[in-house]
Amino acid sequence: MRILILGGTAFLSAEIARRALISGHDVTCLARGTLAAPPAGATWVRADRSQGKAAYAPVAGEGSGAAGWDAVIDVARDPVHAREALEALAGAARHWTVISSCSVYADHSVAGAAENAPVLPPLAPGSELTMEHYGEAKSAIEHWALALAGDKAHLCRAGLIGGPGDGSDRYGYWPARFARDDDPVLVPDIPADPTQIIDVRDLAAWVVAAAEMQVTGALNAVGEIVPFASYLQACRQLAGGNSRMVAAPGEWLAGRGVNYWAGPDSLPLWLPPGHDGFAARSNTAATAAGLRLRPWTQTLRDTLEDERRRGLSRERKAGLSPEKERTVLADYQAQPA
Repeated sequence: MRILILGGTAFLSAEIARRALISGHDVTCLARGTLAAPPAGATWVRADRSQGKAAYAPVAGEGSGAAGWDAVIDVARDPVHAREALEALAGAARHWTVISSCSVYADHSVAGAAENAPVLPPLAPGSELTMEHYGEAKSAIEHWALALAGDKAHLCRAGLIGGPGDGSDRYGYWPARFARDDDPVLVPDIPADPTQIIDVRDLAAWVVAAAEMQVTGALNAVGEIVPFASYLQACRQLAGGNSRMVAAPGEWLAGRGVNYWAGPDSLPLWLPPGHDGFAARSNTAATAAGLRLRPWTQTLRDTLEDERRRGLSRERKAGLSPEKERTVLADYQAQPA
């Protein structure tokens, strides 16, 4: 197959390119490449998608025969970029993959929800593109894919992506924290709450396989549901440390400036109230269609190895700094019994 990846230089898109090359496909990556180059073996077309439809001129009309590209894979977050790419290329593509997100769903309170759950309204044209509107932006991208690629479109609704190379620092925070030292570890008191990630390597392999099989429609690309307590115990065991866990109530943590889920001063994977289903979506349809998942403990083991390579004490995009953790812990432990 001749595969065009709109991206190919960062985390997921680079892994998709690697997987496609391993599978013997002819891979072209259209990307700026300001921070990294596509994997060796891929053809690199340098282009800036902010320049509008002209960015796609070098790859329009390319591909396999009259059908154009056998597969186009787009990781865009900007609905304008996604629409322009579809307008320029969808007519000559046999299959079109949108890397969407489970953030498109309007309700995150129901565990086990499938692809027929209601989605957010598309982001209105001209709206500012912010993380607060990430779900609406992905919904808009899905809208354009269905409008312009129709029954050729695969809406790959990914959950939280983890594994080696994850730049968000969310899934890797906890194994790295247990490996860093033997000081007490502050954790949210949510032992039964679900965690759910998909290994970037499994997601990339699925995207390529779905293109090969011309899988279409919306499918949740999410991993196994693992209770938070089981995840933490595995982190601690793999790290080989002796840290004692100190579990604090969520309401108390939020009142001390500890943030949910991700970002600075956060306890990653801890979700706010009303998100009981955010990390517990159904992957039944995707696994029936061919999605294959490695054991979550393997992803965790590889993530810890990657964290050790990158430095356990490095500055992180998600989690508590050692200073913040010590301060909050001291406040919690100083409370009257």
